[in-house]
Amino acid sequence: MSRTEAPPLPEPLRVPVADSHTHLDMQDATVEEGLARAAAVNVTTVIQVGCDVRGSRWAAETAAAHAGVYAAVALHPNEAPRIVHGDPEGWSRQEAREPGGKAALDEALAEIDKLAALDRVRGVGETGLDRFRTGPEGMAAQEESFRAHIEIAKRHGKALVIHDREAHADVLRVLADAGAPERTVFHCYSGDAEMARICADAGYFMSFAGNVTFKNAQPLRDALAVAPIELVLVETDAPFLTPAPYRGRPNAPYLIPVTLRAMAEVKGVDEDTMASAINDNTARAFDY
Repeated sequence: MSRTEAPPLPEPLRVPVADSHTHLDMQDATVEEGLARAAAVNVTTVIQVGCDVRGSRWAAETAAAHAGVYAAVALHPNEAPRIVHGDPEGWSRQEAREPGGKAALDEALAEIDKLAALDRVRGVGETGLDRFRTGPEGMAAQEESFRAHIEIAKRHGKALVIHDREAHADVLRVLADAGAPERTVFHCYSGDAEMARICADAGYFMSFAGNVTFKNAQPLRDALAVAPIELVLVETDAPFLTPAPYRGRPNAPYLIPVTLRAMAEVKGVDEDTMASAINDNTARAFDY
């Protein structure tokens, strides 16, 4: 089987469900094709997530054009340091760039703030902290950007969508210090069971992706097991994190049923119960 070949459509869910975090702009199919495939397996709503100004504009426009799509807008945690310090190697999605300093970051944040006011934009994210790709020199810009996004989410009454990579303690510290918005979602939840209890106590939503199905992901399954079902979401983060047995092949919203069924097993509930809870939770988290 080719690693680039799209996995087959899974058995449709009986209860409609939402993909709480996807990147349609990075997937091979057109938006229309992607949504049609998702609808064929009863994934009826997707949250399209922006990672930079250009992608956030695209997310807002796509949500405005399609009934089953809502948007989240933000500068990804790794985007903020690139704006401030530049990216001469062109490693970022927006090609090589010169350092813009704090003024450029402020300008980009002002653009996100404008987009966050739009009706079809229901989330501010993905924002947060990433210790994996950003070194110590970029941390100040990353945290400044995160705090600004928290304020934007609160000002517009939108959900905060968090990217937390190898930065659990610092993310929780900033949220406690700045005051988390009323609705906060840990996208692609990556903490352990102990952190899941902390998130549950704070009322944070935890969104699980296809990596919860990976053989080596027992700590994630342990976290899901203790997470209250009313705070659990499901996502693809497509085209990334394709669930087993299709790991390494392109992901898309239509593969949500594969992850959801694995999650139902961990939670010890049937798939209809899981899907109903997740659908309600996603609508609550993103206020639609």
